[in-house]
Amino acid sequence: MFMDNKKLQYTVRVAEPNPILASFLLEQFGGPQGELAAAMRYFTQALAEDDPGRKDMLLDIATEELSHLEIIGSIVAMLNKGIKGELAEASVKEADLYRSLSGGCSSHTQALLYGGGPSLTNSSGVPWTSAYIDSIGDPACDLRSNIAAESRAKIVYERLINVTDDTGIKDALGFLMTREIAHQKSFEKALYAIEPNFPPGKLPGMPEFADLYVNASKGDGDVEGPWNSGKQWKRMDDPEANAPLDGGDGLATVKLKAVDRKALDALSMRTLSDPESDPTTGADLGAGPGAGTTKGRK
Repeated sequence: MFMDNKKLQYTVRVAEPNPILASFLLEQFGGPQGELAAAMRYFTQALAEDDPGRKDMLLDIATEELSHLEIIGSIVAMLNKGIKGELAEASVKEADLYRSLSGGCSSHTQALLYGGGPSLTNSSGVPWTSAYIDSIGDPACDLRSNIAAESRAKIVYERLINVTDDTGIKDALGFLMTREIAHQKSFEKALYAIEPNFPPGKLPGMPEFADLYVNASKGDGDVEGPWNSGKQWKRMDDPEANAPLDGGDGLATVKLKAVDRKALDALSMRTLSDPESDPTTGADLGAGPGAGTTKGRK
């Protein structure tokens, strides 16, 4: 059961309306790194979680993310207060109203379609989608994804702080950014409470390949570091000479029934290319400047 106590988790103080800034802030309302995506990611993970500690943590953080959605939505609504009244009551000249609406991103969409309220879109007006939720049902995998999600959200908040000089908004965004740090710490503690937690899942890796680093990008710019060299790694600097890694012939094969083989052979014969054929094509007939060398002209 969810309950609303009618108080924001953090006080919102907006100095003056600014519909363009409001459209930027929608990134954290209905965007992929936003608060709704975070709440839904952790809430759905919690419903399937069997570990009582992780379930409790996920429900706590999911519910808090909804309160953060409320904070962002309230800021967006306050930033749109001026244009909401002007648009509804036609209280300013058309030219001035047009300029205030068309100054950036999706501010006109918010005003015209949502009456100045926060829309479940990102800053470009793209609707929120559950495709943002990337849970896979393995705690070691999902907790790592959650850590990354909190990290990305923190970076977006940093960028939003940098595009406003409104001290009240900066303060509220700073609070939300800091809570991303706290959530990341909780997720990391929960991850390392699982022993072992790497690799995710049940099945072990194939030992002959688990320590193999394939240097597949060759030339200027090759760099060695702890990610590809040292005692932890078996380094392969000539992948072409060592392929295929399983010692086979590197070809794809399948066992077919006789009837399937007969049908495929017939298809191959019917669609066989003639390497000696050089017919005149539409590209030849319609060739003009820039076509390169075509049949009959250079």
